[in-house]
Amino acid sequence: MKGFIDFIREQGVVGLAIGFILGAASKDLVSSFVDGIIQPLIGLIFGGKASLAEASILVNEVSIEYGAFISAVFDFMILVAIVYFGIKGFGLDKLDIKKS
Repeated sequence: MKGFIDFIREQGVVGLAIGFILGAASKDLVSSFVDGIIQPLIGLIFGGKASLAEASILVNEVSIEYGAFISAVFDFMILVAIVYFGIKGFGLDKLDIKKS
């Protein structure tokens, strides 16, 4: 049993698992924040759209809808920040054994 626990700690499995769990649990919260607060504010900057996800540009009668991509980037960046500061804040980055 000790060998198994050492393997998990040496390979960084604990940090990976914690990051995955926090990321999955935070996704809905972050999406709600971006959809309800960030998108409307940025939508106002980009021409009065109700939501950033609706932002698009018309090129030769083809609509390029770039707003949904920008919205997904905001979701991702906020989620990464939450996971990073969560792991650092709780000291979870020190659970893994450093390889020598």
